[in-house]
Amino acid sequence: MALFDPVVVALADHLEHPGDSYPVSGKVDAASYTVGDKEFSLEDGIDYDVVLTHAGDGVLVSGLVRARATGTCDMCLDPAHLDIAGEIQEYYLFDEPDDPEAYEDGFEVIGPEREIDLAEPIADAVITDTPFVVLCKPDCKGLCPTCGANLNHEQCDCAQRASEEDAAGADNPFAVLKNLKLDD
Repeated sequence: MALFDPVVVALADHLEHPGDSYPVSGKVDAASYTVGDKEFSLEDGIDYDVVLTHAGDGVLVSGLVRARATGTCDMCLDPAHLDIAGEIQEYYLFDEPDDPEAYEDGFEVIGPEREIDLAEPIADAVITDTPFVVLCKPDCKGLCPTCGANLNHEQCDCAQRASEEDAAGADNPFAVLKNLKLDD
């Protein structure tokens, strides 16, 4: 199941002989996509540029997708802008294989209408190039765990107060455990 509307490429009179290739480029007009529980908005859809190559028993689709996405920073919750540049590498067979088990990752068969839907490979390329940890900037300081201040925009004195309280041994009944030594 693809995340986007179908992107159908008709092979028609293209790719009649092994070795023939057919370049295809275009844009997927998608406003957003989801990876796990994270949602990303797309500023201007997804551009794709692929080459379809007749490889004897099927068609090899290879190329690139590019997009500008915006998500939420995992550290500070500010918007995070991402440049997506994923690779497409997909193989479509002309006929059902004699040994389907030889294709451990599964396979797609080009039907009698001689069309290929690129929506799923495009979605896979975008998702694969989306980082698992999304940051607004590489050195994001995140949020203060005590007061919730965004440390990229303001400073708080929570860390300083905590160290002063530790030094003063504030009326914490567990403060004596700090010096406890346990034998291994």
